[in-house]
Amino acid sequence: MKATLAERAATIGAGKKRGVWLSVLGKGLVGVFLLITVYPVIWLLLSSLKEPSEFMTNSMNALPEGFYLGNYVEAWKTGNMGIYFRNSIFVTFPALIGIILFGSMAAFAIEKLRWKLKNVVMLLFLAGIMIPVQIVLLPLFQIYFNINLLNSLFGLGLVYLVFGLPLTIFLFASYFKSMPNELMEAAVVDGASIYQIFFTLAFPLLKNAIVTVALVQFFFVWNDLIFAMSFIRDTDLRTIQTGLMGFAGEYGQREWGPTFASIALAVVPILLLYTFLNKLVMKGMTSGAVKG
Repeated sequence: MKATLAERAATIGAGKKRGVWLSVLGKGLVGVFLLITVYPVIWLLLSSLKEPSEFMTNSMNALPEGFYLGNYVEAWKTGNMGIYFRNSIFVTFPALIGIILFGSMAAFAIEKLRWKLKNVVMLLFLAGIMIPVQIVLLPLFQIYFNINLLNSLFGLGLVYLVFGLPLTIFLFASYFKSMPNELMEAAVVDGASIYQIFFTLAFPLLKNAIVTVALVQFFFVWNDLIFAMSFIRDTDLRTIQTGLMGFAGEYGQREWGPTFASIALAVVPILLLYTFLNKLVMKGMTSGAVKG
């Protein structure tokens, strides 16, 4: 009997030790992945604070000798990052507003209204998600050339709007599917029109979903390179990503300090935005998956 108890105690102790080692191993792996993810950002920020002479005399991995903010000033003025930022903002936010507004309307009509071919229309939008951008790029370029929309921020924003709608409609439709029909029926009984139901009842309930969709589409538009390179050729109309590709100093040479500062200006706002909205995004991603 005593031997049996001793064996059980030894088994429990071995299991606890194994659990501790597994926990330590898991935390160690998480730490390694975190280091791999965070280190490039830290290195980028530190490199953007180095003086030009430090890139010639010191190692690339060396810490900056001080906090030299002249790189950001030069990147903003001489490197035209201010213009690229303005163009990106003028393209991104109107496109986001259109994507959310038209996407929510289409998803509401597909999911909550009764009409023929709504399933076919939904399948067409889903097909838009599956078709690679590269397949339609050349025909779209020809269409833009014929209607004089090349080299236009409006034309670029229109592309983002159209290509952002399929995924947006798919996500919004899942949220509307979880919305009880009794709410709409009660509003109809009270005399509300279809537009009143959408704008005063359905649309406000999409708060978390709107944050999720807006952030996903913001990343797509802000980080886009292929459309901006294809449809924009003037330097003054470049967005921030295409501007980074051609960034150079006053005399055409590559200046690493302002280059790193330009990349930091493009990347850090996105990281901060996602950090502050992360909980709302996770809440929005899970709320649409629950029925009722």
